[in-house]
Amino acid sequence: MIDRRSFLQSSVTTAAASASASAQGRSQPNVLFIATDDMSNALGCYGHPVVKTPHLDRLAARGVRFDRAYTQFALCSPSRTSLMTGLAPDTTHVYDLQKHFRTVLPDVVTMSQCFQKNGYYAARVGKIYHYGNPGQIGTDGLDDAPSWNHRVNPRGIDKDEEPKLAIHTPERKGLGSTIGFYSSPASDEKHTDGMVAEETIRLIEQRKDEPFFLAAGFYRPHCPYIAPSKYFEMYPADKMSPIPFAPGEDKIAPPWAYYTTPPNWNMTARQQQEALQAYYASISFVDANVGRLMAALERLHLLENTVVVFWSDHGYGTGEHGQWMKQTLFEAAARVPMIWAGPGVGARGKACGRTVELLDLYPTLTDLCGLASHVPANLHGRSLRPLLNSPVARWDKPALSQVQRQGSLMGHSIRTERYRFNEWGPKGAEGVELYDYQADPREVKNLGASAAQAGLREKLSAQLATVAAARGRKH
Repeated sequence: MIDRRSFLQSSVTTAAASASASAQGRSQPNVLFIATDDMSNALGCYGHPVVKTPHLDRLAARGVRFDRAYTQFALCSPSRTSLMTGLAPDTTHVYDLQKHFRTVLPDVVTMSQCFQKNGYYAARVGKIYHYGNPGQIGTDGLDDAPSWNHRVNPRGIDKDEEPKLAIHTPERKGLGSTIGFYSSPASDEKHTDGMVAEETIRLIEQRKDEPFFLAAGFYRPHCPYIAPSKYFEMYPADKMSPIPFAPGEDKIAPPWAYYTTPPNWNMTARQQQEALQAYYASISFVDANVGRLMAALERLHLLENTVVVFWSDHGYGTGEHGQWMKQTLFEAAARVPMIWAGPGVGARGKACGRTVELLDLYPTLTDLCGLASHVPANLHGRSLRPLLNSPVARWDKPALSQVQRQGSLMGHSIRTERYRFNEWGPKGAEGVELYDYQADPREVKNLGASAAQAGLREKLSAQLATVAAARGRKH
């Protein structure tokens, strides 16, 4: 005899085991594609001494953490368009927050489209392509309908409580460009990112028995920095340490190199402490939601058959050189967190110091999942599979980033494992920068005019020109 409770528990266990066996029996793994917005490398697994990210740390312990991963464009829509099409911004011609890539490339096969064409169910929850944040939360934003079988646009209490924000930079245009924040009394589940996690978990549960490509797009830590108050309490403002700014530090590079003027937007030290508190709180809130997603995969016995990749669309300045937010070619804005785990990731718990790019996501995922057709031949990235199995494997590919100033002035950057070289305007006519991170990790010594570095400068300039031309650069 067996009582009803034992029978039900046995049934649940049997069903889970059956689902697990079915998933493990498939040759094609699932993909959980986790995006975050405006996140720097201020994470525990990247060695940050203050920020607490236990769930991302655990993900990194299961996979490979890339220490030198870079965006193609330190602005939301150009970056996201580039990684989803697998093509550099000079090919998509998306340099702002308005143009849609299909006006330039109407027939391009996006990453998730490619998975659809290979029999996957592709859906997104939240922000993958550009949304005005917070203005377009709850809408499709600048989404691409052919990329998905299904789309979900959550809207939480953070969108509806904007008027309560404390704002330190009122001259900025719109809440999406302010150092604004709000410590919310509402629970995690009432916020948009909590809803992103909840809806993604629902889709995982619904589609667990078929190959899926599910994209979870979190809106934080993009400003305004809004998170439940318990995350703010993790970071007392008076314990935060603003990044020191030395007089003249905003003059080491050409004027185009700087986005935040005046430095730190004239915030007081206390205001900078409050901004750091809010930014770090938002990161920990995202981390908690990533934990919910990973727990769902574990509960459904899908961990070993799901490729998980975590990425940010670009980095984020929090006072380096007096710069805040993105839209620079400095390391803080160009460098992104990138973590891979799951099938095909052999070097678990390892860090990789090779220079990689967000462009590499598309070819890596199609490679790991063994997609047999409809993979574009003109992708600008390279599969990271060799580095996922041996993080110290030979790798000769640099990373290219760019930003735009005054409508048409472009800055292009090449990053190797040791150096960064930037050119502003055609062939550097508006200025150049050269940094040696081995000797100068804080980028305070611009070697762009150093006679002793002329040979290195010419070599990097030529390498930048060659790679950028292959990616659509016209000068």
